[in-house]
Amino acid sequence: MLHDIDTRDHWIEACGARLYAREWSPRGLPPPPGRDRTPIVLLHDSLGSVELWRDFPAVLCAGTGRRVLAYDRLGFGRSDACSGKLPLDFIAAEAETGFAALLRQLEIGRFILFGHSVGGGMAVNCAARHADDCAALITESAQAFVEDRTVAGIEEARELFKDPAQRERLAKYHGDKAEWVLDAWIGTWLSPAFASWSLRPVLPRVECPLLAIHGAEDEYGSPCHPELIGELAGGPARVEIMPGIRHVPHRECPEQVFKLVSRFLDGVA
Repeated sequence: MLHDIDTRDHWIEACGARLYAREWSPRGLPPPPGRDRTPIVLLHDSLGSVELWRDFPAVLCAGTGRRVLAYDRLGFGRSDACSGKLPLDFIAAEAETGFAALLRQLEIGRFILFGHSVGGGMAVNCAARHADDCAALITESAQAFVEDRTVAGIEEARELFKDPAQRERLAKYHGDKAEWVLDAWIGTWLSPAFASWSLRPVLPRVECPLLAIHGAEDEYGSPCHPELIGELAGGPARVEIMPGIRHVPHRECPEQVFKLVSRFLDGVA
């Protein structure tokens, strides 16, 4: 039950700035080092934040009996603003910056990763960079390369966000950083300099068990993405294509996503 969940907020020092993080834990769980079930760390999408995960972290926590942690990357949500443009290597760099700071300051040892959309690409890089401590990896709607469908979906979103109401909705979660957040997504992914980006070089270094979840109707990427992730991963991989589902499976069909994740994690301590 969700009312049996405790939450705690944290502030993480990274890159000379403060990042906001939240932790969900089953009520009555002993304090460290008695927390012996591997926790789940969530990495949000291009417009995401801790708040935009909504009740999914609490559902994961209650259903798996594990701690769940999520954080706002630099420039997003309640974290400090990011000065300047998002660097083109931002997906790989997260493993060395915000994510590494979270592990270090909250004294997280082994972990399970769950990354949505671009957070899935970041999770792949985190799993490769911190391979000794990564017990399992789940990607949801992750892009593995820049596909025509990805570009078309972002171009359509660019038109949608010309509506002031849509920008106001974004500002609800990101405050005065909303314009930066929007440009960090649209400007980066539509940049010719980013067109050759791919997860292909890093996937063979992911040796932990991997689950790739993807909606068949995802407007930002075809099923080619999870299939490539599963094919090139260096460890055991399972691909789940969800018929009729678009880009946010954990919001569109949360019970089904939870069942997939729960079954996948059954063998993880």
